[in-house]
Amino acid sequence: MQMRKLGHTDLAIAPLVLGGNVFGWTADKKTSFAVLDRFAASGLNAVDTADSYSTWVPGNQGGESETIIGEWMKARGSRAKTIVITKVGSPMGQGKEGLSARYIEQAAEDSLRRLQTDVIDLYLAHWPDMATPIADTLGAFQRLIEKGKIRWCGASNLSVALLEAALAAAKARGGPRYEVLQPEYNLADRREFEHGLVDLCVREEIGVITYFSLAKGFLSGKYRSEADLAKSPRGGGVKAYLNPRGFRILDALEKVAAAHKAKPAEVALAWVMGRPGVTAPIASATSVEQVESLVRATALKLTAADIAALDKVSAS
Repeated sequence: MQMRKLGHTDLAIAPLVLGGNVFGWTADKKTSFAVLDRFAASGLNAVDTADSYSTWVPGNQGGESETIIGEWMKARGSRAKTIVITKVGSPMGQGKEGLSARYIEQAAEDSLRRLQTDVIDLYLAHWPDMATPIADTLGAFQRLIEKGKIRWCGASNLSVALLEAALAAAKARGGPRYEVLQPEYNLADRREFEHGLVDLCVREEIGVITYFSLAKGFLSGKYRSEADLAKSPRGGGVKAYLNPRGFRILDALEKVAAAHKAKPAEVALAWVMGRPGVTAPIASATSVEQVESLVRATALKLTAADIAALDKVSAS
């Protein structure tokens, strides 16, 4: 597996990151362990989660995904081989949200406990917190780095203006900056990342790991009508893609996939892996077979004609 350097960090990751959002949700502990075992055996090495995964599931409190990953790393003795990415800031209950210095340092300790580790490799601000000065947030990350609690910090869901402001604040402070951005990006959702963010990330040498890399599952090709939305607990998020542009993208994916004897999802992920400025997409799996498909995507080589066809139908 060819590793890729993640921005200015000393982290080298495989060209695909395993998404941990399904652990404790659509994948129970036993299934999650099987997925993680295949993930590790395949040569993939980075897993992405968040403290808030999965608060949306009835009966869950948040932290379920981190807990499963921590139990798996302890059971397998695999912490040293696993790059752990987690996030802070999403609502976790009364008074537990946002990016204040006090809360970040408390939340980091909670994540470390659940993950059963002494250090988080990459700690991301999950969402912008307009009520907290960015300098305060960066100060909290700096203290965590100095204490050896986290190695690197980054952010998810930032606009060009907010990322520029964060970089300027870091320069003014003289402390750590956001070295990694986690934006939404896929064949069907190109506009925000491609209109400004990619240029900024390339110029500043910021690592990029994309989420919703399969457009909430739409790019797998299994959703062709509203009747198909019931196929998955995540199906409701796909409805917005059921339009002429979305179907043109699926048709192009299926054509390219057939030429390579691959699956549409594998082609969609390979497209993201090859985009300028992208270090790796994130994709989740709820079965060993799905992990094997993700691994195949890392080896898929799209032709210039393939890429041109996909670019044309998905242009935003």
